[in-house]
Amino acid sequence: MTMERSAISHPLPTELVELIAGRFRVLGEPVRIKLLDRLHEGEASVIELMEITSTTQQNVSKHLGILLREGIVARRKSGNFSYYRIADPSVFALCEAVCGALRHELQQRAVVLNGSV
Repeated sequence: MTMERSAISHPLPTELVELIAGRFRVLGEPVRIKLLDRLHEGEASVIELMEITSTTQQNVSKHLGILLREGIVARRKSGNFSYYRIADPSVFALCEAVCGALRHELQQRAVVLNGSV
């Protein structure tokens, strides 16, 4: 695995560290990951998002509000309905990096558990 050189200087400035930590806190909630995963397919209403998260309208709206404030999603109102879509697609690059690392880790664990070293 090769690491690309970062355009960001190190050590990271304190303000940037706080912003990074805030982004990770926002993404550190399973319901929000489910919402983003569904929105990866395209715009969805709160009702549609309730179905895939198996939670209440109030809970979905709370999580969407957090994602909206952080600029990760955008909202469009049409009549009595709100529709959400991804506003910052860079969030998926982070998710893909984490998923790839987890997939590799799980493969390595399977090798160890199956006795193949």
